[in-house]
Amino acid sequence: MTTVPAQHARVLSGMRPTGRLHLGHYHGVLKNWLKLQHEYECFFFIADWHALTTHYEDPSLIPEATRDMLVDWLAAGINPGAATLFVQSRVPEHAELHLLLSMITPLGWLERVPSYKDQQERLKEKDLATYGFLGYPLLQSADILIYKAGLVPVGEDQVAHVEMTREIARRFNHVYGREAGFEDQAEQAARKMGKKNYKLFDRLRRAYQQQGDHEALGVAQALIESQGNLTIGDRERLLGYLEGGGRVILPEPQALLTQASKMPGLDGQKMSKSYHNTIALRDEPAKIEKALRTMPTDPARVRRTDPGEPDKCPVWQFHRVYTDSRIQAWVQEGCRSAGIGCLDCKQPVIDAVLSELAPIQERAREYEAQPDLLRNVLNAGCEAAREVARETMDEVRRAMSLVSV
Repeated sequence: MTTVPAQHARVLSGMRPTGRLHLGHYHGVLKNWLKLQHEYECFFFIADWHALTTHYEDPSLIPEATRDMLVDWLAAGINPGAATLFVQSRVPEHAELHLLLSMITPLGWLERVPSYKDQQERLKEKDLATYGFLGYPLLQSADILIYKAGLVPVGEDQVAHVEMTREIARRFNHVYGREAGFEDQAEQAARKMGKKNYKLFDRLRRAYQQQGDHEALGVAQALIESQGNLTIGDRERLLGYLEGGGRVILPEPQALLTQASKMPGLDGQKMSKSYHNTIALRDEPAKIEKALRTMPTDPARVRRTDPGEPDKCPVWQFHRVYTDSRIQAWVQEGCRSAGIGCLDCKQPVIDAVLSELAPIQERAREYEAQPDLLRNVLNAGCEAAREVARETMDEVRRAMSLVSV
């Protein structure tokens, strides 16, 4: 299992540009990114090519949706000084790696991805019998592997995509990592660590390969990373040699499981644009207040004097996200006893949502008024991302003998 050591892990995550973001995005993705950007080297990208896999017939909305997404990211607190923010299509190396990986990826691996048939079923009105749609999981793998990302934040429903990426990296390294004289070069690299460390490395390598000692594997990986006199090539060879394979050209990423968003929609279902039950981060306060005031409640409460059951009411789900235990106890008792009305119950939620969104909306207005700043953020992020992507592609081309004569 070839992995990037945790202390050097990059995080890679992206979102398809589908317009302005809503509270579901904020609580399900952006809050997690806000934390990760201060803990890891993060690459966050706007996946405009992925948007084409299901909306290829009308791409005209993508530029505006891209701008809106960037504004919402920045307004929510994603910091371009702490994370690299970029647009997928402006780093063409993604497409090149996708093409090269397609040469070694069995068709069955793509067809068995769970979301492939699920999305086809859910989007019956669209013609998704295209290679782009079949191959989008492989493009996702290229997105991850081009940056040698060690961690990919996903929900449980996306773990299969990361596992397929691991299989593709493993296959690539197996096919192209066994360079001529690999073991001799790996031994030479190991001896650069000094006699004492060489003996320790050799003992740890044998303990892992012969006895399956995963603790020895971790210690050996840390030993390799601690050596300041090794080149990047030396490290890659030693990591592959350690695990009994070839040079690690494309490290296998790990899924970084994130909690599912607890943000419900206005109707109690998952908040989603397809359900028309969202509150956008930049909706006007009056629109937000009206949407919350007119939310459906427990259908048993026909009259103000009828007792209700909070667990059957979509408003209660908002309370679980936005209010404290004191207010929640007030809701539970007041609803069941008909001591409070539904509008009384909704008011703390309205106040909390407006309070949370006020600073985000203020920052959004500032960014909207500075289009040059937005362009500069993306230009800098795209160039930084492309620099990393170019380095990876140089290694990939050499490994696949795609070099100029």
